Amino acid sequence: MRVGLGYDIHRLVEGRRLVLGGVTIPYEKGLLGHSDADVVLHATCDALMGAAALGDIGQHFPDNDPAYEGVASTILLQKTFELIIDKGYRVGNVDATILAEAPKLAPYSGAMKENLANLLNIDRGSVNVKATTMEGMGAIGRGKAIAALCIVSLFSKTD
Repeated sequence: MRVGLGYDIHRLVEGRRLVLGGVTIPYEKGLLGHSDADVVLHATCDALMGAAALGDIGQHFPDNDPAYEGVASTILLQKTFELIIDKGYRVGNVDATILAEAPKLAPYSGAMKENLANLLNIDRGSVNVKATTMEGMGAIGRGKAIAALCIVSLFSKTD
């Protein structure tokens, strides 16, 4: 078994859609980034790459590459999953935590879990998505940013 940890944070700005875990969430602000800035999927990509010793999301999908400008992070996760499969691994489980003061994310966690399970070809019961606030502390607590942490396990396809 191999374990990887991923983290991502993006600023909230007006004029962008808020996409988390591949789900568009109604909110007055969205995350600023080269792609759709989905911190949940970016953290998941980094966790998978970390577990497989494949570097990080910036190495594979650089923010100065026009090919990834505005891209849906579901595509980045699909490409990351292909790298994992090519290296001989399968995903065991995913546990993601979203750090956000607002909006309330509980109504969307089921759809995020479903997206992650489908994208990674694992059972929905092997995926957990949860959210917490920062109790008003820091940029996240002041509603200026949203972050995500993700931990994954990988197994050899032969296990």
